[in-house]
Amino acid sequence: MTNLIIGIHGLANKPKENTLTEWWDKSIKEGLEKNCNVHNPDYEFKMVYWANLLYKNPQHLDPDFNFDDLYINQPYYEADRKALKKYKNSWRDTLREKVGDVAGSALDQVRGYVGLDRIGEWLLERKLRNLHFYYDKNQNIRERRTPGREPQMKVARQVLMDELMNAIVPNKGRRMMLIAHSMGSIIAYDVLRTLGQDDRDFPVHHFITIGSPLGLGLVKENIYSERAYADVPVRTPTVVRERWVNYADRHDPVATDLHLDD
Repeated sequence: MTNLIIGIHGLANKPKENTLTEWWDKSIKEGLEKNCNVHNPDYEFKMVYWANLLYKNPQHLDPDFNFDDLYINQPYYEADRKALKKYKNSWRDTLREKVGDVAGSALDQVRGYVGLDRIGEWLLERKLRNLHFYYDKNQNIRERRTPGREPQMKVARQVLMDELMNAIVPNKGRRMMLIAHSMGSIIAYDVLRTLGQDDRDFPVHHFITIGSPLGLGLVKENIYSERAYADVPVRTPTVVRERWVNYADRHDPVATDLHLDD
């Protein structure tokens, strides 16, 4: 059975589904060829696309309207061969990781004693709008239309999780990789944890996160408050069978915790 790769984009607006799917698929094939010398890889790619549930109009590539806010000024393009250089951690990276671990432990110790919930909500609403949108229990969107059923307005977070769950569950038994970008990594994490509670034998072989906010204290606080049933509140989902790999730009403030070790 052909390997399955599921792509999961974030909550920012996107081009049309077929364009985004093509760009992701081309990027994967290009990376495998140029960096791994793998040609004509055998896999099926599926895009979990929810931009049309969140935005009335998609982004576009029409140069006649390059002044439009929806114009894409950074489309996919093929990179120069060997453009990606291997990176080795410096002593600064090691120090940053240790400081992050200490800060995370300190946050766990003071949880609940200094009004983190109120501070967190204030920061989410003003500085991290996509996170606030996702965690807001009063934020509703219309679910996807299905044959014979009128779509209903539901809590946005549940609609998005259902979209991903519906893409994963029917493929049980296939060798599967999830690639989640930005806010998509939080949705994927929530779905995989839920899936592990419902069916511990469900295998997702590889989980890849890119530019993930999962290391932010506010995100871990939400995860902990919802799933405080173990000594290790934020952990790798049990359904991830082989590897969880995280990619991050050291200058990306959203992905400030590069390693997610803890």
